[in-house]
Amino acid sequence: MKKIILSAIAIMAFAFTNAQETRFGVKGGLNISSLVGGDVDDTKALIGFQVGGFAEIKIIERLSIQPELLFSTQGTKVDGFGGQDEDWKLNYINVPVLAKFYVTKQFTVEAGPQIGFLVSAKADGNDVKDSFKSVDLGFNFGAGYNFTDNFSAGIRYTVGLSNVLDYNVDDFDEYYDSPKNSNLALYAAYRF
Repeated sequence: MKKIILSAIAIMAFAFTNAQETRFGVKGGLNISSLVGGDVDDTKALIGFQVGGFAEIKIIERLSIQPELLFSTQGTKVDGFGGQDEDWKLNYINVPVLAKFYVTKQFTVEAGPQIGFLVSAKADGNDVKDSFKSVDLGFNFGAGYNFTDNFSAGIRYTVGLSNVLDYNVDDFDEYYDSPKNSNLALYAAYRF
């Protein structure tokens, strides 16, 4: 955990000294997540949240790179025994690095990879962290709107790229059918 935080601080410090303009900010919002694929086909969305910070590093007039450090509550609802829903709650420290393009001064689009580090995993209150992989890979697509120079809001979808359950896959078909995170985030951000 310390290595992740120190790495994020180092990236932001490097960006601050080398970029034309760097702005820092905080963000938070609502997650609507589930697992897709594999043996967890009958899943329902689980509502969670995300909160964290970011640096927006201006590269050229309309393009910025935006590394983020987010605490994100994700997971899914699955059919449990007796027909009752069971909540699988997965908490991650996510580190997305996004290319952010300003279509206009107010409207932006963004895309980029993400690595997530599993902090905890619970199934109806029971610790099941050993059943899940400790690292998750994903790819983000999103759009945002700047209401002022400081305040913005946006929507982002994260497509899971890696199997979240702790077992190895032997071929492409097994990889394709393995359960992956799927997360839709609605957020608000404030830049300093």
